[in-house]
Amino acid sequence: MKKLFLIITMLASFGFASAQEKYYDESINGMEQIHNAIAEAAETGRYVLCQVGGNWCPWCIRFAQFATTDTAIAPLIKEEFIYIHVNYSKDNKNPEAMEYLGNPARFGFPVFVILNDEGRPIHIQESASLEEGKGYDRKKVKNFLSLWTKKAVTTLK
Repeated sequence: MKKLFLIITMLASFGFASAQEKYYDESINGMEQIHNAIAEAAETGRYVLCQVGGNWCPWCIRFAQFATTDTAIAPLIKEEFIYIHVNYSKDNKNPEAMEYLGNPARFGFPVFVILNDEGRPIHIQESASLEEGKGYDRKKVKNFLSLWTKKAVTTLK
């Protein structure tokens, strides 16, 4: 009986935890989401960081958690980007958004697309080169993001 209770408790907590980890809204129109982010980027002088993937993808969830909690990465994203999660799932592949973003699914998930403040895709970044063990490498992610800020892209060297 104790084992059964333990198993049920573990399953219930797993279900609760995974419900907490939904970063992608599967019902949202990806193009509407992108247009809203572009408008905000234009108003604030930032670029848009689109994380394409889904709640079904463990690496997508890992990056979303990392991006919002890491003490070096979270402030960088908040200051330099409008950060959105564009859903790609079995039930909602957002084909118009995927085409607009340059069909980034070919790189696997998650995949990151940087849009400038005019809404043009300027970079697609696969995530494998940013990974370290079962998570993400702070230095690699910081380097990637730093190379694609508005200041970095528009400053003459």
